[in-house]
Amino acid sequence: MSKIGNAFKDGKAFIGFLTAGDPSLDKTYEYIMTMEKAGADLIEIGIPFSDPIAEGIVIQEADLRSLKAGTRIDDVFELVKKVRRETQIPLVFLTYLNPVFYYGPDRFFARCEETGMDGIIIPDMPYEERDECAAAAKAHGIDIISMIAPTSKDRIEKIAKAGEGFLYIVSSLGVTGTRTEIKTDLKEIIDVVKHVTDVPAAVGFGINTTEQAEKIGAVADGVIVGSAIVKIIAKYGDDAAPYIYDYVKSMKEATMRSVQ
Repeated sequence: MSKIGNAFKDGKAFIGFLTAGDPSLDKTYEYIMTMEKAGADLIEIGIPFSDPIAEGIVIQEADLRSLKAGTRIDDVFELVKKVRRETQIPLVFLTYLNPVFYYGPDRFFARCEETGMDGIIIPDMPYEERDECAAAAKAHGIDIISMIAPTSKDRIEKIAKAGEGFLYIVSSLGVTGTRTEIKTDLKEIIDVVKHVTDVPAAVGFGINTTEQAEKIGAVADGVIVGSAIVKIIAKYGDDAAPYIYDYVKSMKEATMRSVQ
């Protein structure tokens, strides 16, 4: 059984994302540990890929920086092993089908189990094609995190029933990136989800301010932030740790306000 449920046991979860190898693998390790110290409950680790179709320019550029520095999948697995020597915080990969199939699904998920990963998010894998990875993931105890978008509509219940670990509720149409306003009726989607499953529902895509985190934390089980953290890393590079700490701490506090 994965450790993902632990992220939600003490109230609302804050989930932070960063791209492995940006600006270096050593710094990614440092920034993961920094996020945990600042209050993050779960960390998403992006495996750099040349065509991340769900990502906006901020994460695209992080992927390219990491690939240019020579980061490979095996390097990311070694990073996870290093992290696991220090912490048992739930860890989830965010990647695409191409890297998984290039590596070989069974080999990939076996290495996930070996290194201590808990789950995986694959944005370009439709629900109807989850069987492409489901058997290998299950065999190695890795949760496939299902994504529910505003366009899912009649498929929400079906996707939610198959949910493992947590459900990733996409806040807005389009790609990742910070947004000034989120107009989707998230409560309506989450109410449908809660009708069919007890799997926690966390919201991501576009969240970057404490106001947004507090508002979403009031209706969801968790808040996911990626681009805003990657922007800090892009701006400060090797010196980003204190800025990441302050940002994650403020966002975690905002996420928790609805339960205080």
